[in-house]
Amino acid sequence: MSQFDNVSVIKKANVYFEGKCVSHGIVLADGSKKSVGVILPATLTFNTGAPEVMETVFGSCRVRLKGETEWKTYGEGQSFDVPANSSFDIEVTEAYHYVCHFG
Repeated sequence: MSQFDNVSVIKKANVYFEGKCVSHGIVLADGSKKSVGVILPATLTFNTGAPEVMETVFGSCRVRLKGETEWKTYGEGQSFDVPANSSFDIEVTEAYHYVCHFG
């Protein structure tokens, strides 16, 4: 899917890691929540409360989930799951565009 229809957009951006990650929250008509954002070149660690599915829209990343030692690479059209109350390390070398699906 290349777009989301009938959504509400949270105007205030979520800015993390001194601007290396910027996203906007959206709420779909069915009440589900997502964020749409960009991560600039960096290696970052994110913590999760709810389970997440990170969908790669453009670019690529390397990811290491909490408790794992191996890094895995994800490209455009691929996604990875992150359990609730966990964390993941992500490394990007070019602007990485993503959609985070919560819950």
